[in-house]
Amino acid sequence: MIRQRTLKSIVKATGVGLHGGRKVNLTLRPAAPDTGIVFHRVDLDPPLSLPADPYAVCDTRMCSGLEQGGHKVGTVEHLMSALAGLGVDNLHVDVDAPEIPILDGSSAPFVFLLQSAGIEEQPAPKKFLRVKKAVEYVEGDKWVKLEPYDGFSLSFSIVFNHPAIDNTSTKVTIDFAEQSYVRDVARARTFGFMQDVEFMRANGLALGGSLENAIVMDEYRVLNVEGLRYADEFVKHKVLDAIGDLYLCGHPLLAAYSAHKAGHALNNQILRVLLEDQEAWEIVTFEKEAATPAAVSHQFAPLAQAFA
Repeated sequence: MIRQRTLKSIVKATGVGLHGGRKVNLTLRPAAPDTGIVFHRVDLDPPLSLPADPYAVCDTRMCSGLEQGGHKVGTVEHLMSALAGLGVDNLHVDVDAPEIPILDGSSAPFVFLLQSAGIEEQPAPKKFLRVKKAVEYVEGDKWVKLEPYDGFSLSFSIVFNHPAIDNTSTKVTIDFAEQSYVRDVARARTFGFMQDVEFMRANGLALGGSLENAIVMDEYRVLNVEGLRYADEFVKHKVLDAIGDLYLCGHPLLAAYSAHKAGHALNNQILRVLLEDQEAWEIVTFEKEAATPAAVSHQFAPLAQAFA
């Protein structure tokens, strides 16, 4: 049986919020089967709980955030991406600020935290959201699509007309039937342009951004001394974001995702288009090995194999 997963123990981290620029304390706690991913603003009195929910997504300008009653938890996508990549279904996320810390701008530090806490299987079948028919969302020259697939793959293409980006691969396909989230996606960092920083900061964004937590470019080149982690790091980060944005639906997807010039807003829109068409999806479990697609068995291999 493909089982649900949570953490074995509590793990904590401290970092800086990318947009607010303030110190953030983060605590990840195990949760019971069928809890899902639930964020808690523990700095509020009383604390406020915000479950992962595509209909609670707000402010997709530079990140994906959740909002309830005027209170937010922003920049959830990198943590959500790590949770999806490691197959964690149930988790309590305590945070004492309006956003998750950016750490190094990728999901690799969250992967490290989750693996440090230990991941354990639970006595309940993992519930997948299977796409049954193609759905698409188009906005000008940007588009995003979900199609039926017995696994999870993502194809992404970007256009930035910037020499530092154009000199890298601007198209990528990741299929978790063959590739590894930890090896092939997790280390890709967010990126930005020096000429945009002044505008963003005037609008209360990227106050905590630096060369320590983002790839930063001037008009011609990457300014980070260490360079890129992947030859296609820019487009891979867009895949990393999409994985996190899509996991806000509350279940791992069985689908082929493809997108061109998409971002957080379009990722959220395609989830809404999908969920609002009752004939386009279903919830499935795999309780017998013979009925489990090979791609699913590979992606969610037993923990003893996955993290050996």
